[in-house]
Amino acid sequence: MTTGRYRIHVGSTNPIKLQAVRRAVDEWGRFPAFEVIGRDVPSGVPEQPTSLDDTIRGAIARARHAFEGGDLSVGLEDGLMRVPSTQSGYMNVCACAIFDGRRDHLGLASAFEYPLDVVRLVLDEGLDVTQAFVKAGLSDNHRLGAAEGAIGILTSGRLTRTEYAAQAVAMALIHLPPTLPSPARGEGT
Repeated sequence: MTTGRYRIHVGSTNPIKLQAVRRAVDEWGRFPAFEVIGRDVPSGVPEQPTSLDDTIRGAIARARHAFEGGDLSVGLEDGLMRVPSTQSGYMNVCACAIFDGRRDHLGLASAFEYPLDVVRLVLDEGLDVTQAFVKAGLSDNHRLGAAEGAIGILTSGRLTRTEYAAQAVAMALIHLPPTLPSPARGEGT
């Protein structure tokens, strides 16, 4: 067992995403001590991804761009993906990529469908989900992604964006080896 602290960099400064990573890593219980550090990095994909491929590529890019100086890095990206037999033809999914310096470890949260009006505004007008929720009259919060999130509104608070994103992180953590190497840096460095 190591006495060092794992440095986990997150490819975002969004407090909801940082809290989701803290929650999932803490609940995982395999990191004796860790700190989560947000980094403002590019995703390399459109502001509102509209395919599973773009969503995963965005998560991977965020994780890889955030890695320098860390032991692990995490990228989270929400986006729409085509799903047959849904009312709108699309569902939202949160993708997580954990980069260990060599490999990407991927996980997805459960998918859910936005109201048809929201999907149309995203696809037809190029709005992001927050803008679409505001324009559709479902929220007046222009920082929805840094608050309860669309999932919080749609579930009346039964599932928060933090909990939702933590699902994706937990699914990506599954792929880490059972025995983790010691952190690259000691405590306080």
